[in-house]
Amino acid sequence: MSKLKQQLYLLCGDYIKKKESEIRTVIAEAQDAANNETKSSAGDKFETGRAIMQQEIELNLERLSELNKMKQTLERIIPDQKGSMAQAGSVVCTNNGSYYIAIGAGQLRVDGKLFYAISVASPIGAKLAGQKAGASFTWNGKQYIIDSVA
Repeated sequence: MSKLKQQLYLLCGDYIKKKESEIRTVIAEAQDAANNETKSSAGDKFETGRAIMQQEIELNLERLSELNKMKQTLERIIPDQKGSMAQAGSVVCTNNGSYYIAIGAGQLRVDGKLFYAISVASPIGAKLAGQKAGASFTWNGKQYIIDSVA
């Protein structure tokens, strides 16, 4: 199980790196567009275009800040930590899917098996946190039974 947790941890790290690269590219493109905007005979068009590009940059800087928080959350996880109670870094298998409690990175595949990388702060993460194998709960009208926690 330690190998699986390590692989999931690395996939979450790759997710963050990919998103960070995408955001930095958008920021750079918006900055270039703002810098290359030329004054036109339309008057306010120049200022409007620059303002829109600045808003785009600010929005993506906020996204980058949120991504940095996710990165810090991931860095606090010890991938080979063992425990029988679901917490950050745990792999939890239920009758309705398998979850890696870390960051909200969506679907991850390891050796052909699907895992959902979720944050402990997400609704399903909050339901799983602190649970042990054999526990059950209802979420979104579905009954979940925890098969294992590693």
